[in-house]
Amino acid sequence: MWRKTRREGQRPPIKVTLRKEWWDKNQRSELEMGNKQTIFTPEQLDAYQDCTFFTRKEILRLFYKYRDLAPQLVPLDYTSRPNVTLPYELIGSMPELKDNPFRQRIAEVFSESGDGNMTLDDFLDMFSVLSEMAPRDLKAYYAFKIYDFNNDDYICKSDLEKTVNKLTRNELTPEEVSLACEKVIYEADLDNDGKLSLEDFQHMIIRAPDFLRFHVVYTDSVSA
Repeated sequence: MWRKTRREGQRPPIKVTLRKEWWDKNQRSELEMGNKQTIFTPEQLDAYQDCTFFTRKEILRLFYKYRDLAPQLVPLDYTSRPNVTLPYELIGSMPELKDNPFRQRIAEVFSESGDGNMTLDDFLDMFSVLSEMAPRDLKAYYAFKIYDFNNDDYICKSDLEKTVNKLTRNELTPEEVSLACEKVIYEADLDNDGKLSLEDFQHMIIRAPDFLRFHVVYTDSVSA
């Protein structure tokens, strides 16, 4: 066997490598086929499908994505609804989020606890809203919540400054940021109270769609 005879630094024979890849792939496929009965009950899968924009197959793939973050914590049997929460440090390290300047705010908004730590339900909700299938109005609602850094149900100038800095990755001077925020409030503040309500924000993004850029998440691995 190559494991016993190969020298340190040598790669295994191609046939062995391909055989291992075939085995890993088929083992995962068999698990996915069994998941419909073992990981979730049919009722759970129906509920997840009703509450997200995903098919059953995509829900199972997202479950594996969640589990791969911490296999030692996430069981393969979710029929008894285990009380599992993954820390933000793991969520924020995913390829889909790690380069997103809003990754911490996204995790905080979608986590039921508000601290960025996520249950599987939180995880599925996040990917559902950030997917291309989610309607624009829903994205706008969550964009508003993400940009509301102080969680007071309004976007004030301070919130806007943080938002603009993240959207531009701190490429603007403080003066440019301040002027941009003042212009946004002047043009979008319908009731002239110096801050943006959700209704104000929804009107604003019609003219400034860049404010929905927070939602860029790569979902190829979900639908592939």
